[in-house]
Amino acid sequence: MLDSLGRNIHYLRLSITDRCNLRCRYCMPEKGVTGLHHDDVLSYEEYLRLVHIMTKLGIDSVRVTGGEPTVRRDWLSFIAGLRDVPGIHRISMTSNGILFKDMAHKARQAGLDAINISLDTVNEADYAHFTRLGTVAPVLTSVDQSLDAGLQVKINSVPIAGMDLDGILDTAELAQKRPICVRYIELMPLGMGSSLSGISSDRLMQALEERFGPLVPDPKKHGDGPAVYYKPEGFTGSIGFISALSHAFCRNCNRVRLTADGALKLCLNHDADLELKPLLRSGAGDQEILDALEKAFFRKPTEHNFGAPVPDRESRSMNAIGG
Repeated sequence: MLDSLGRNIHYLRLSITDRCNLRCRYCMPEKGVTGLHHDDVLSYEEYLRLVHIMTKLGIDSVRVTGGEPTVRRDWLSFIAGLRDVPGIHRISMTSNGILFKDMAHKARQAGLDAINISLDTVNEADYAHFTRLGTVAPVLTSVDQSLDAGLQVKINSVPIAGMDLDGILDTAELAQKRPICVRYIELMPLGMGSSLSGISSDRLMQALEERFGPLVPDPKKHGDGPAVYYKPEGFTGSIGFISALSHAFCRNCNRVRLTADGALKLCLNHDADLELKPLLRSGAGDQEILDALEKAFFRKPTEHNFGAPVPDRESRSMNAIGG
């Protein structure tokens, strides 16, 4: 449906857990966080009911996120359940790739179309330092297994000041011989990320052009997100940039988010949520939920206001919001 600014809201990012097997420095403290109680997390049946209702408002693309979605039991069955929802045309997932290893073919059979794999750097020392618990090898294995399974593959890289720049640029080399998109995402000042500094898209573009030559715009559509894509000469895949801070894309935003505990987030940086769990568990009918969702979609905030002291600024950490 169209919101008050005429934006077509058709893309849902759906978090099935706030838990993760890593402790990335921009997301979680070293010892982790107190996770949601089991009863506070929506059941797969509740998610599927909401997705069925949201298709009536035009939602046709769902990205399953976490935390790390593969830590939740029976996630493959949930993918299959989404595949059976009439009106859902694209199902994707974001994962750090570690537990996704050896699961790509099963995920594809269940109905997954695409996988975004988080890999901020291929520098082993930096990856270990910034994830605290991870190693690069299983992530790279997941990339190649996903391609072999026929999934569309993207790499999500959040460059952090202090990382070895060569290791960040080396990540782009994954797209030289593989038909994948390596996307550089500007660090957003949310939660633990507020204490770190990112590297701007403009700075990275300059460094990438020095390494690989001119970045030629890639007109091909690579999904439902806001990335802008380029293709250096000789690349099989593409390089993308998601520049929420330096080149905000709010006027074209097409998404809403659903947290693991049932909050519909209309914008990543606003606390103006619609709490859906009380509706689901109080016996509300589908029409009552649909009416509440329609009103919420229509009032989606104009922009994210990162850096501004707005009263409803987001207070959750990224693992609780959903990647």
